[in-house]
Amino acid sequence: MAWVFLVIAGVFEIVWVIALKYSEGFTKLWPSVIFIVAAWLSFALLSYALKSIPMGSAYAVWTGIGAVGVAIIGMAWFGEPTNLLRIVCITLIIVGVAGLKLGST
Repeated sequence: MAWVFLVIAGVFEIVWVIALKYSEGFTKLWPSVIFIVAAWLSFALLSYALKSIPMGSAYAVWTGIGAVGVAIIGMAWFGEPTNLLRIVCITLIIVGVAGLKLGST
């Protein structure tokens, strides 16, 4: 169950990063509120996962989910560059996260 919470924490990391962009330096109320709530949930779920998942693996998986999610959304929604090198690097992060999961069971 800790791994499920860790994945959800990673999804909330994606949410708070996007909300942070839309908050425009915390000058917009609702994106700022979404940032605070999503960040709190992300850290709370990460904290819960750390009770039974090794710290290094949990943190790497959490940041990997966030990095991959934000990179993909950046390319899809925000017009960030999409090229073979970026896709290969995202794939390497996914492989690394999967390896950490397999090595932590």
